[in-house]
Amino acid sequence: MKQFFCQLFNWKKHIQWLILPVVIILVSAFFATPAFATGVYEMPNFTPNTWVVDQAEVISRINEGKISSASEDLAKNTRNEVRFVTVRRLDYGETPESFTKALFEKWFPTADAQANQTLLMIDTVTNGAAMISGDRVRSLLTDEIAKSVVDETLMAPLRSGDKYNQAFLDASDRLITVLSGEPDPGPPQIVEKVQVEGTFGKTEAAEKGNAIAWVVGLLIAATVIPMATYYIYLAVQPSSSDS
Repeated sequence: MKQFFCQLFNWKKHIQWLILPVVIILVSAFFATPAFATGVYEMPNFTPNTWVVDQAEVISRINEGKISSASEDLAKNTRNEVRFVTVRRLDYGETPESFTKALFEKWFPTADAQANQTLLMIDTVTNGAAMISGDRVRSLLTDEIAKSVVDETLMAPLRSGDKYNQAFLDASDRLITVLSGEPDPGPPQIVEKVQVEGTFGKTEAAEKGNAIAWVVGLLIAATVIPMATYYIYLAVQPSSSDS
């Protein structure tokens, strides 16, 4: 019996060392950030014919083409230009406002270069967004309209399921209308939907939470099982007084 428990303890010890690297890999995978943070210094230099910089890769090629074509027509017809930027994650301590301002100044370093420009940016990890424009377009794109574009037009499709393509198409349409000197169409009409049936689909957050629970369970098991086996071995082996 003593030999059996010795072998069992050794076997459990080996299993622990085999499980531990796997657990470490799983923990690293679940807690790792989905993408590296982006700073202004990592953004590409300004190119006149680039209207969409989709580093987060959330806009389809077709819709990127539509937005670019509409933006190019706006520039030809009015000399007003609007550009759209997406990033996955901002550098630590950076805000959408500070990032957008710094990128605006990087791409358009002088007041004259900034005058007819508008830049709309979003960070897709937090869906934090900001917009900045030059002096000459502010008579058309007032602070009130700019805030509404960011908070309502851009955000409405994101609140209903991270529909980035729809969000940027809607924002592009409204901005181009306003910057063309036409009346502001306003934010989209929000129709509240009443959910009459339960949904059994798990959200990404719930799935990640369940996965983390499994990892924690494996960690506990990898620690507790060998210890329990060892204490059982100590409990059943003959004491020195019985010999």
